[in-house]
Amino acid sequence: MAPVATREESGNGIIGNVAELKKAQANKLLDHEPMFINPFYSPSAGNENDDDYQYAKYKPHFPVVNWKPLTEIEVTDRGHLADSSKAALFSAAQKVKHLTPTIGTELVGIDIRQLTNQQKDELALLVAERGVVFFRDQELNIHEQLDIARYFGPLHKHATTPVPREPGLEEVHVVYNDAARRPDASAFSKIELWHSDVTYEIQPPSTTSLKVITGPGYGGDTLWSSGYALYSSLSPGMQTYLEGLTALHSAVAQAEGSRAAGLHIRREPIETVHPVVRVHPVTGWKSVYVNPGFTRRILGVPKSESDTILNFLFHQIAENVDFQVRFHWEPNSIAFWDNRVVTHTATFDFWPQTRHALRATPHGERPESVEDYESRTGKVAKDRQIEIWKERGIEIPQSKKGPSRARGYND
Repeated sequence: MAPVATREESGNGIIGNVAELKKAQANKLLDHEPMFINPFYSPSAGNENDDDYQYAKYKPHFPVVNWKPLTEIEVTDRGHLADSSKAALFSAAQKVKHLTPTIGTELVGIDIRQLTNQQKDELALLVAERGVVFFRDQELNIHEQLDIARYFGPLHKHATTPVPREPGLEEVHVVYNDAARRPDASAFSKIELWHSDVTYEIQPPSTTSLKVITGPGYGGDTLWSSGYALYSSLSPGMQTYLEGLTALHSAVAQAEGSRAAGLHIRREPIETVHPVVRVHPVTGWKSVYVNPGFTRRILGVPKSESDTILNFLFHQIAENVDFQVRFHWEPNSIAFWDNRVVTHTATFDFWPQTRHALRATPHGERPESVEDYESRTGKVAKDRQIEIWKERGIEIPQSKKGPSRARGYND
């Protein structure tokens, strides 16, 4: 969503620029919080062109309602039930296109509405393995999109971002930008816009879907970056170090940014501690699990160390193109991605054209560290890249420090 600078009343009138807003709000912030600018919501859309816009009922709406705090719930990942070959899903496709070696697959010729439960299970597994899976020319409506999302888990209701104007769609997250909402380049850096959705929740999302219903002829792409690939790129010593760390994920800045814009907060913000390296419950692969949008600091280390490590990881997410896939949307394109193992960001190069999309977001399990996963399952958590090499018959040289030669490092 477009980064938008917030505005707030002061004793002298409207605070209209970012520097003044930062100064006015600074005394309310914890030292680990960014300033009150919220890039993750679509500003309230007016009624311009509503008469001839077929999706006016799905434009952004901010209901003044209050929701109870979320509590932990039981979630079963459907990928556990899938055939590892994914034969039922692949047989339904005219073509399976892997977009990069690391991340991203497009399935051609499938009508998502016709998927059997077995094929949905295999889709969940494919998304877990490839990070994000794309479909084009999908006619499913938002109610059908929600039905598929519910198959993957209980749906998340966002505390601050918009829902459609149409009643009964509080589980839908609206992404909307048009000519009236020009992105504010002074509000956020592009690195800070990389995020995994609502990682501050106790049980952040799993297999999320986003369908674009109106889009520009070009521009407005989304990029995803693989946490599996980031983990695999690190030296064995860094991998071991990160596996023992936890980090704070915070909703506070997002909520306060919305408050400063005059919006109602439907659920009070929380902060949650998650492992820096988590293990996907189905693949058993390790993934770096931090993101610039919501991860505030690593716990139990000096702040300077936390800042250095997070800054390194954030730049790898945003700048290492070997970890990334970029997708150009067309109307009726839909993406399914696994929020547990990828981060994403949008490009805001399409103004003044309209970009309108609808998201459905199932809850996943509570993020699990390497130690906790191995203790619970009795299995050894794995490095995805090494598993791929093994599948290809590539022998991995081992040493006391792990498979460092295979990665190009000296022992």
